[in-house]
Amino acid sequence: MRERLSGNEAAAIAMKQINPDVVAAFPITPSTEIPQYFSTFVSNGTVDTEFVAVESEHSAMSACIGAQAAGGRAMTATSANGLSLMWEMIYIASSLRLPIVMSLVNRAVSGPLNIHNDHSDAMGVRDSGWIQLFSENNQEAYDNLVMAHRIAEHKDVLLPLMVCQDGFITSHSIENIELIEDEKVKEFVGTYKPEHYLLNDKEPIAVGPLDLQAYLFEHKTQQAIAMRNAKKVILDVASDFEKMTGRKYSFFEEYKMEDAEVVIVCMNSTAGTAKYTADKLREQGIKAGVLKVRVYRPFPAEEIAKALSKAKAIAVLDKADSLNAVGGALFEDVVSGMFVSKVQIPTVNYVYGIGGRDTTSKDIESVYNDLTEIVKTGEMGNPYRYLGVRGCK
Repeated sequence: MRERLSGNEAAAIAMKQINPDVVAAFPITPSTEIPQYFSTFVSNGTVDTEFVAVESEHSAMSACIGAQAAGGRAMTATSANGLSLMWEMIYIASSLRLPIVMSLVNRAVSGPLNIHNDHSDAMGVRDSGWIQLFSENNQEAYDNLVMAHRIAEHKDVLLPLMVCQDGFITSHSIENIELIEDEKVKEFVGTYKPEHYLLNDKEPIAVGPLDLQAYLFEHKTQQAIAMRNAKKVILDVASDFEKMTGRKYSFFEEYKMEDAEVVIVCMNSTAGTAKYTADKLREQGIKAGVLKVRVYRPFPAEEIAKALSKAKAIAVLDKADSLNAVGGALFEDVVSGMFVSKVQIPTVNYVYGIGGRDTTSKDIESVYNDLTEIVKTGEMGNPYRYLGVRGCK
């Protein structure tokens, strides 16, 4: 079914087709429309979901934790400061191994107050034990949500999962997308059948007990193992999804990477601009390529290093600054993976787009030009750079 939908509408329709047991949410720009659209499906009887309108985002995640622990399938949506208010519960959800699915519409975290897109919210919880999928466009936001429960609820994973998309850039922009028939989604996602849950009267359990020196280390290690297990599950689910839809997904997308000499690594909607720019430079004889990261947690370090191994110069674009004086989070993960895999290629970082600052094809072209110069001279210079900011390079 072909439809014209915004990214938020696409997310809400995916949730409708999944028909979770509980959705708990509190409004925050730019994700507000997702629970707003979904609430209309509840009120008109399209879904039989219990919709919980809570008093804060902390309460929204708390309600999802309670519902999932009780044996239900729970979903929510938020952005930026809302995610920050969930902070405590984000870690509790993952430590309790509850496969909650959240639509995270990326927005700058205060302060100062800004309601526009960057990735500071997702990067702030990148190490909280949640699987993170990123979406270039509305189609990918929808597809990722359809795949999310199959990944999160797998017996070898049992971790919460967030599907990220760029606030306003995709969340409010209308695009043509292909929807899957309701019955096919229902069959693909399946019924949630947890092995252990609070409302199982045949197996009384405690959830969230005190966990001190004797066991906490082992339990955190189990989370780490589950995150590693998620890599195979993500690929298996993507393979089944491709059989159903013809749309192929992996850890990342390689765009014109076969013979690429200068490569940009990026996430979410920036990939579209980078692909356009790469096409333009190809016409000029410049061998430009793009590696778009889709799966950020678990991070496919070895696979990314292999995909980049034939490049001559690489730029990693971070839409959030780690404020650590040595580059953004994606850059750190990429160069760490390259180092471990013994892939030694000049790699620079550009922090860009903070607070929704426009990043044009001209900006992206300037990055490719810098990479071409590195290839030509062999001189990398300062690897920690800023793109499109006044008074700083």
